[in-house]
Amino acid sequence: MKTVILAGGLGTRLAEETGVKPKPMVEIGGRPVLWHVMKHYSSYGFNEFHIALGYKGEMIKRYFLDYYPLYGDLTVDLSTGQVTADNDECEPWLVHLVDTGAGSMTGGRVLRLRKALGGEPFMVTYGDGVSNVDLKRLIEFHKAHGKLATVTRPPSRFGGLVFEGDGVAEFTEKPQIGEGWINGGFMVFESGVFDYIKDDSTVLEKDVLETLAQRGQLMAYRHDGFWQCMDTIRDVQLLQCLWEGGAAEWKTWE
Repeated sequence: MKTVILAGGLGTRLAEETGVKPKPMVEIGGRPVLWHVMKHYSSYGFNEFHIALGYKGEMIKRYFLDYYPLYGDLTVDLSTGQVTADNDECEPWLVHLVDTGAGSMTGGRVLRLRKALGGEPFMVTYGDGVSNVDLKRLIEFHKAHGKLATVTRPPSRFGGLVFEGDGVAEFTEKPQIGEGWINGGFMVFESGVFDYIKDDSTVLEKDVLETLAQRGQLMAYRHDGFWQCMDTIRDVQLLQCLWEGGAAEWKTWE
């Protein structure tokens, strides 16, 4: 199953970092938070990524262009200029870096990937949120209920989802009401979701997920483990402290 990572937003609440780089490139433990997200998916065997780029997307492209040689050994023949890279431990990732527009909303970014996703179910998450959610159980849950979409619901100080069982009866993005659960990303979609996305101006959360909830087509996978978004400099500091202290629960890889 292919994984879409939304990595094109402005990240205005983290202006201390995002003035010079896109938020998914903010580092935790010397690696971009985007890398941490991808390592989690890869630990479950999901190694094909479609990264939806926007704001400063060229920096993300440059990171992956340089990834193989810079994280391995290099041999440089100065007499010819030939460079040979040797990296036996590089991740087996197939990374599609897609410019989905500087001004596109989250739904619009997903829509631009429709052809590449090939009409099959796919996963979607944000490039700035880490978790130890069990992806195999998430997919099993999605397949079992037969609806168009599944979101992962971590506990939070924000309300946002109102439930009928595991079904989402009402979806509102981050209001101060609800049952103490929010959309934590780590979503699974059937291709029928594209019928709910109009154009670049479509907001995945407000326009698509709210409508799916109203029509009984949105389910929520309950995750009681670790989840943390990276919205502010305080969040960055928290994740860095956890990483340095050996308490990074989202590190599901060796």
